[in-house]
Amino acid sequence: MGMTGRIKDMDRWLGDGGMELIGTVGASFDAYGVDGEDLGWVDGTFAPARAACNPHGIVQAGVHGLLLDAAMNFAINAALPGRSRTRATLEMKVETMRPALLGESYRLRGEVVRLARQVAYAEGTVTDGDGRMVSRSTGTFLLHRPDDAPTTPA
Repeated sequence: MGMTGRIKDMDRWLGDGGMELIGTVGASFDAYGVDGEDLGWVDGTFAPARAACNPHGIVQAGVHGLLLDAAMNFAINAALPGRSRTRATLEMKVETMRPALLGESYRLRGEVVRLARQVAYAEGTVTDGDGRMVSRSTGTFLLHRPDDAPTTPA
């Protein structure tokens, strides 16, 4: 059953997503929601900090992985009802197509592709100011759904 009209309150996770490292590298989650059949999404910004870059001012690929993983997890968690949440990243692929540079600004996006009972599939992107793809990822995530657990009569 869809969550139309019912969005989990994730406001406390806006900003650094609850992970100090995300803020340290210069990223922030700014908006989230759910579209259609439980397809959660999150938008954010990334203005690379010196800590995210190599000595030449280019963002290290692992930083892309950090941000894309966090964006996908945020989008999934926004779509899950009640106390359900992601439990683990099972698999993730990251591709970098253009350098992200110190002093520039980028857009982060995470989207749920499919939400199944035990796993979720998501995509994440980093795009530049002209909308060009800088990096992208796909991931498979294990879900924790305590609200679906059978209850024992008291």
